[in-house]
Amino acid sequence: MQHASPLPWLIKCAGAAGVLLLACGLATARFGSALQQPTVTTRDGTVVTLNRYVREPVPDLVLVGSSVAWRLKEEYFSRPGVRNLALAGGSPVTSLDIVAKQKSLPKIVLIESNVLTRLPDVALIEKFSGDKRTEPLFLRPVRTAVAVYETWNHPPPNRAEARAGRDRLLSEPPSNFDNKVYLDRAVQQMNDGDDPSVPAEVNVARIRELIDDIERRGSRAFLLEIPVAPEIEDSRMVRMSNAIIHAAFPDHARWLPIHPPMKELRWADGVHLDERSALLVARAIESALAERGQ
Repeated sequence: MQHASPLPWLIKCAGAAGVLLLACGLATARFGSALQQPTVTTRDGTVVTLNRYVREPVPDLVLVGSSVAWRLKEEYFSRPGVRNLALAGGSPVTSLDIVAKQKSLPKIVLIESNVLTRLPDVALIEKFSGDKRTEPLFLRPVRTAVAVYETWNHPPPNRAEARAGRDRLLSEPPSNFDNKVYLDRAVQQMNDGDDPSVPAEVNVARIRELIDDIERRGSRAFLLEIPVAPEIEDSRMVRMSNAIIHAAFPDHARWLPIHPPMKELRWADGVHLDERSALLVARAIESALAERGQ
C-alpha cells in the first residue's frame, strides 16, 4: 500500500503561515504602536502592564507603587491620561526606575510610599529599559497579532462606562465586612517581621536619585501616602519606614497630602482598600492635584 506524500500538507501549512504573517504585517502597518502590545508571557500581569506603558503614548500622570496603590484602578480617575504602574507584590522603585529610563516622561509621577521593604526587581527594570518602539521588524507582526487578540478580549471601559461604574460604587454604602481576623494577622506580621530599615533606606536613596533625574528633565514628582487602618499605621514596620522616608524628604511640598472621608474607608486586611474606598482615595488624589494646580 502506497503512503501519500506529506509534501502537499507541508505546502498548505507553510502557505497558511505565510498568509497569517502577511495579515499581521498589514495590521502592523495599519495600526502600529497605537495597539496594546503585551508580551506573550506574563508574570501576574506585571509584564503586560509595563509592556503596555513602554509601547503606548506617554500619559500625563503615572502612579507607581506596590499592591496598596495597585487597587487604584485607572477608571477610578475622572481625568484622562492616567496610568497605574503599581505592581502587586512589588516595590515602587521598580516602576519608577522604568519610567525614568524612557526617552519621554509623564508630566506628573505619584510615588506611593507605603511599602518600602521590598527591593526593586532588577530583571524587570533591565527588560523595560530603553526605547521598546525600536524592536526588530520581524517581531512586530507577532506582537501585533497578540495585541489585537488582547484588545478584543479585554477591551478597556470607555469614559461613559467608567463614569457609570464610579457612580454605582459611590451610591453604595460602605462595606460591613468584618476584617478583624485578617487585620490582626497583618498587624502581627508587620510587628514581628525583619528589620525594615535596611531595604527602606536603600529604596529611599534610589527614589531620591530618580526624582532628581525626572524633575531635571521636566517632570514633577510627588510622594503619596495611601491611608491604611490605624492599627496598621501604628505597626512597627510602618512606623520605621515612615520615619526613614520623612527624614529623607522633610519638605512638605514634596508630598501630596490627600483627605478622603476616613470614616467611609474600608480595607480587606487593614492595608488594601476595597473598591469603593479605592475610588474615594482616587477622588481625593485628584482634588489634591487640583489644589496644587496640577
